[in-house]
Amino acid sequence: MIHLILHVLVPAGAAYLFYRDNWLKAWAMLATGIILDVDHLFAVPLYDPDRCSIGFHFLHTYPAIAVYVILLSIPKVRTFAWGFLIHMVLDYIACL
Repeated sequence: MIHLILHVLVPAGAAYLFYRDNWLKAWAMLATGIILDVDHLFAVPLYDPDRCSIGFHFLHTYPAIAVYVILLSIPKVRTFAWGFLIHMVLDYIACL
């Protein structure tokens, strides 16, 4: 449960810290990283509390993460890309 809360609070904190003038819009963009969890719907079993998402789900693979890093170079999607990478870091921490 704490992991899910962090997927809301960490983007909110990053938005406030780095986009203070328009933090609410930035938070909404960063928080869209949660959409990456749609790939969990294709897993069997659907939920496994002991499974590490990184490297297992297709939107959580290292090639996908490389794409998210490349997206940082595109100004119009940079904030979304940061949200995706924040999501990956939080999921990686959950694997430890």
